[in-house]
Amino acid sequence: MDRISEHPILGETEKGQLVTFFMDGKPMEGFAGEPIAVALKAAGVMVHRYTHKAHEPRGIFCAIGRCTDCVMIVDGVPNIRTCIAPLVAGMRVQTQDGVTALEVNE
Repeated sequence: MDRISEHPILGETEKGQLVTFFMDGKPMEGFAGEPIAVALKAAGVMVHRYTHKAHEPRGIFCAIGRCTDCVMIVDGVPNIRTCIAPLVAGMRVQTQDGVTALEVNE
């Protein structure tokens, strides 16, 4: 997958150390400090949340932190804009369903 190397607001992403994080309980890798959404896109993850009423999938849309399409639950906190939130080693990211975690069969 392609990795986004330049963010429209944050500028060029400096690659930090390769780290492991967890997406819906599955280990993935990304670079420390890059936006969470960048690491997810590089791993092929395009759905970040589902809308509350219609259960429609959403992912990266504006990529500048203005909309809420990329919000996810990060380390237990819902509604984190993953397009601007930096990736940290060991981080736990969950697909958001409305304002709660999506039930995932592991």
